[in-house]
Amino acid sequence: MTKILISADMEGATGVTWPADVLPGSEQWQRCRHMFTSDVNAAIAGFFDGGADEVLVNEAHWSMRNLLLEKLDERAQMLTGRHKDLSMVEGVQHGDVDGIAFVGYHTGAGTEGVLAHTYLANSITGVWVNGEPASEGRLNALVVAEYGVPVVLVTGDDRTGIDARGYAPEAHTVAVKDYVSRYAAVCRPPARTAADIRAAAKEAAALAVRYEPSAAGPYTVELEFDAVHLAGAATVVPGVERTGERRVAYTLPTMYEGIRAFKAVTTLVSQAVEEQYG
Repeated sequence: MTKILISADMEGATGVTWPADVLPGSEQWQRCRHMFTSDVNAAIAGFFDGGADEVLVNEAHWSMRNLLLEKLDERAQMLTGRHKDLSMVEGVQHGDVDGIAFVGYHTGAGTEGVLAHTYLANSITGVWVNGEPASEGRLNALVVAEYGVPVVLVTGDDRTGIDARGYAPEAHTVAVKDYVSRYAAVCRPPARTAADIRAAAKEAAALAVRYEPSAAGPYTVELEFDAVHLAGAATVVPGVERTGERRVAYTLPTMYEGIRAFKAVTTLVSQAVEEQYG
């Protein structure tokens, strides 16, 4: 029995290039939900083509209520909604997932890429883990490694595929668009991206083989913000210390703890952001 978990983010979906495309409630978001669902369905179909027995989709964008369940491939199941222990990779911790796909992913804060960011749309200008630049993809890959689950597929813009080579070199990658600027891309039509994702997922299914869980900690996570007061807000979390005017860091033995602390820090920081000045 082979089970695949799909962590589905939206900024890296087909056709998405600017904030209104991914902000729940906007007209553009309603339009782009269909293309987002198309990308996920293509991955589901490809994994089943490749011999998977079960696919669980974990909604990982913003409200985590963006995918159209009524349009989802009926062979899959979807975990939707917020407040999950492992957020974007919820479900990996139960010991029955053989491989994970990052669908609709993007590059990290402070780097080139369409809608590049890490957790917060703005405010964070850089994230590092043990000195290495860390996108959401890298952070989540470190988490799933602790459960012995390989990242087998990554989709997003072309820069996202380059980023993935650093944290999941064996994974198959699909570029659904080519980066021009943070808010512009050369986009491929949904019919084409669906075919590309399905073909890659079919091949990626063979990589879904659990391995001995990695115990590579401790992990030092460092964050840089665009305003001094945000660094101060982050230090409310126990163990988080200032390392510079706009930087904080913390060290924990596992990335399970590391990602949960990251969520706590970003939640606090988001509440300290003022509408006009940040």
